[in-house]
Amino acid sequence: MELLADGEMSSGAVSEVVREEFGISQPGVSQHLKVLRENGFATVRPEGARRLYAVNSEPLRDIDAWLDRFRRFWTPHLDALSTEVARGKRERRLREGSGQ
Repeated sequence: MELLADGEMSSGAVSEVVREEFGISQPGVSQHLKVLRENGFATVRPEGARRLYAVNSEPLRDIDAWLDRFRRFWTPHLDALSTEVARGKRERRLREGSGQ
Protein backbone atom coordinates (compact mmCIF):
# COMPACT_ATOMS: atom_id res chain seq x y z
CA MET A 1 0.00 0.00 0.00
CA GLU A 2 2.80 2.39 0.87
CA LEU A 3 4.44 1.90 -2.52
CA LEU A 4 1.16 2.50 -4.31
CA ALA A 5 0.34 5.62 -2.31
CA ASP A 6 2.40 7.76 -4.70
CA GLY A 7 0.60 6.48 -7.80
CA GLU A 8 0.30 3.53 -10.12
CA MET A 9 3.04 0.95 -10.25
CA SER A 10 3.43 -2.17 -12.31
CA SER A 11 3.30 -5.45 -10.46
CA GLY A 12 6.90 -6.06 -11.60
CA ALA A 13 8.09 -2.77 -10.09
CA VAL A 14 6.28 -3.51 -6.83
CA SER A 15 7.76 -7.01 -6.77
CA GLU A 16 11.27 -5.70 -7.33
CA VAL A 17 11.11 -3.16 -4.49
CA VAL A 18 9.51 -5.60 -2.03
CA ARG A 19 11.95 -8.38 -2.94
CA GLU A 20 14.94 -6.09 -2.38
CA GLU A 21 13.63 -4.65 0.87
CA PHE A 22 11.98 -7.68 2.47
CA GLY A 23 13.20 -10.72 0.54
CA ILE A 24 9.69 -11.72 -0.51
CA SER A 25 9.54 -13.64 -3.78
CA GLN A 26 7.65 -12.44 -6.86
CA PRO A 27 4.89 -15.07 -6.35
CA GLY A 28 4.57 -13.92 -2.73
CA VAL A 29 4.22 -10.28 -3.79
CA SER A 30 1.69 -11.28 -6.43
CA GLN A 31 -0.34 -13.02 -3.75
CA HIS A 32 -0.27 -9.88 -1.59
CA LEU A 33 -1.37 -7.75 -4.54
CA LYS A 34 -4.19 -10.21 -5.21
CA VAL A 35 -5.38 -9.94 -1.60
CA LEU A 36 -5.32 -6.14 -1.80
CA ARG A 37 -7.24 -6.22 -5.08
CA GLU A 38 -9.82 -8.80 -3.97
CA ASN A 39 -10.50 -6.86 -0.77
CA GLY A 40 -10.94 -3.55 -2.55
CA PHE A 41 -7.79 -1.80 -1.33
CA ALA A 42 -6.10 -1.74 -4.74
CA THR A 43 -7.24 -1.43 -8.30
CA VAL A 44 -5.55 -3.01 -11.29
CA ARG A 45 -5.66 -2.13 -14.94
CA PRO A 46 -3.96 -3.89 -17.78
CA GLU A 47 -1.60 -1.93 -20.01
CA GLY A 48 -0.30 -4.23 -22.68
CA ALA A 49 1.44 -7.11 -20.92
CA ARG A 50 1.76 -5.14 -17.68
CA ARG A 51 -0.70 -4.85 -14.82
CA LEU A 52 -0.73 -1.46 -13.13
CA TYR A 53 -1.80 -1.32 -9.50
CA ALA A 54 -3.04 1.72 -7.59
CA VAL A 55 -4.56 2.40 -4.18
CA ASN A 56 -8.34 2.45 -4.02
CA SER A 57 -8.93 5.19 -1.46
CA GLU A 58 -12.62 4.47 -0.78
CA PRO A 59 -12.09 1.64 1.75
CA LEU A 60 -9.36 3.70 3.41
CA ARG A 61 -11.85 6.55 3.92
CA ASP A 62 -14.24 4.04 5.50
CA ILE A 63 -11.48 2.84 7.86
CA ASP A 64 -10.55 6.42 8.71
CA ALA A 65 -14.17 7.21 9.57
CA TRP A 66 -14.38 4.11 11.76
CA LEU A 67 -11.08 4.94 13.50
CA ASP A 68 -12.29 8.47 14.17
CA ARG A 69 -14.37 7.11 17.06
CA PHE A 70 -11.18 5.91 18.75
CA ARG A 71 -8.77 8.79 18.10
CA ARG A 72 -9.66 10.36 21.43
CA PHE A 73 -7.82 7.50 23.11
CA TRP A 74 -4.44 8.14 21.51
CA THR A 75 -4.50 11.77 20.33
CA PRO A 76 -3.78 13.28 23.78
CA HIS A 77 -0.88 10.86 24.27
CA LEU A 78 0.59 11.71 20.88
CA ASP A 79 0.17 15.42 21.58
CA ALA A 80 1.99 14.98 24.91
CA LEU A 81 4.77 13.04 23.18
CA SER A 82 5.14 15.79 20.60
CA THR A 83 5.41 18.37 23.37
CA GLU A 84 8.11 16.34 25.14
CA VAL A 85 10.09 15.85 21.92
CA ALA A 86 9.93 19.60 21.21
CA ARG A 87 10.97 20.36 24.81
CA GLY A 88 13.93 17.99 24.52
CA LYS A 89 15.05 19.56 21.24
CA ARG A 90 14.79 23.05 22.71
CA GLU A 91 16.77 22.05 25.82
CA ARG A 92 19.46 20.42 23.66
CA ARG A 93 19.76 23.58 21.53
CA LEU A 94 20.05 25.71 24.66
CA ARG A 95 22.76 23.44 26.10
CA GLU A 96 24.69 23.41 22.83
CA GLY A 97 24.35 27.18 22.53
CA SER A 98 25.69 27.76 26.02
CA GLY A 99 28.66 25.43 25.46
CA GLN A 100 27.73 22.85 28.10
